[in-house]
Amino acid sequence: DHSLDEWNTNTSYCCHILNFETFVQNMKIAVMSYREWFTFESYWQPEMPILIGRVLNFNIAFKLMTSAKKYSCCFKPISLFAILFFIFIITIQAQQKQLFFPGTEWKLHDSVQLPGYDSKKIDNIVRYIVDSMNTTGLVVAVDGKILFDFGDTQELSYLASCRKSVLSMMYGKYVANGTIKLDMTLEELKIDDINGLLPAEKQATIRDLVTARSGIYHPSSNGGNELQNAPARGSVKPGSFCFYNNWDFNAAGAIFEKLTHKPIYEAFEQDIAVPIGMQDYRISEQKKTGDTTKSDFLAYHFLFSTRDMARLGLLMLNNGNWDGKQVVPADWVKLITSVVTPPEGINPPDLRDGDFGYGYMWWIWCSENEILKGSYWARGSFGQFLVVIPKLNMVISHKTKPDYGRSTSFSQFKKMVNMIIESKSVN
Repeated sequence: DHSLDEWNTNTSYCCHILNFETFVQNMKIAVMSYREWFTFESYWQPEMPILIGRVLNFNIAFKLMTSAKKYSCCFKPISLFAILFFIFIITIQAQQKQLFFPGTEWKLHDSVQLPGYDSKKIDNIVRYIVDSMNTTGLVVAVDGKILFDFGDTQELSYLASCRKSVLSMMYGKYVANGTIKLDMTLEELKIDDINGLLPAEKQATIRDLVTARSGIYHPSSNGGNELQNAPARGSVKPGSFCFYNNWDFNAAGAIFEKLTHKPIYEAFEQDIAVPIGMQDYRISEQKKTGDTTKSDFLAYHFLFSTRDMARLGLLMLNNGNWDGKQVVPADWVKLITSVVTPPEGINPPDLRDGDFGYGYMWWIWCSENEILKGSYWARGSFGQFLVVIPKLNMVISHKTKPDYGRSTSFSQFKKMVNMIIESKSVN
């Protein structure tokens, strides 16, 4: 209800009389989930009120700021800081109130219209799924409640390469406490493989592995590689070139177990599955696979239900915090969902589609769509996808069970995601 000029006048005024360094850092956290960053200088930038307005009631903010201006002659700087810190607390509370966290069961929105979606367009999406996709299960959640779902969302099925994004989440706790040091080299870790790694390859770091930039083109124990298109072994300096190779990710799983002294499936259960209340995770169903005549490092495939995979997305959406408990460090969530390799640097070239860069085992949206800006995606063969769209407070979890001899292509899934975005009728 108040003009942007009025808002800027008040915020700029306070900047004149108070050091905002600490407050600015807090506000960064407050707007973190919207994935929109801007440069803080000595004065607030014009975009700041718009961003803060998404998580803070403008009327409350305006009244507090105008009060600070009106009575500034009577306030000491520390009093003004107290007012501003109070604004920060309100901001955090407002952000947290936007998300619900499922307990033993997911809650559903009473109607798709309540969060601002068109029911007829949702019906069209369901028809598209039936006619054009091979979906086993789908969960679309907004604000932590299910907007709509489809199929069997409880059935366990193969996660394919989405496992890599799960491992990325698991790393966070142990990087934060110093158990895993990302810049340790394979030589320091005494990591080797069948027929030996080259001396140059042993200079690759853990960070190089989890960003697909190791420069190691050793065969992996499982398929899904295009080593025929890889550079010659030993020809690429570690960290300088992105080539998506399952050897990197399998070795990263083995290193996790080596450094934490925890089997990967037990660590996942203790660190993530139990804290976020995953309903269907069964450790007895989890099993590594691969051909140990090719590589010592097996693929750590997971079996998840669609609804449990959606919980992982909700955890990421809330910066690693689950209903007040920090499960994955927030700064780690920010790091792993940041672009390391831009779209034009992805290799092999058939993985480039112009829309995605690569982070720490997450695919990051880099294209024009403003709604998808800041979104990040876990992608796996046969139709396994998890998408987090911060600008819509949305998580999309999709599974196609390959045991049934079916698959869903990424292009089909992307079309469905665009249809979901276009179904939003109220801002």
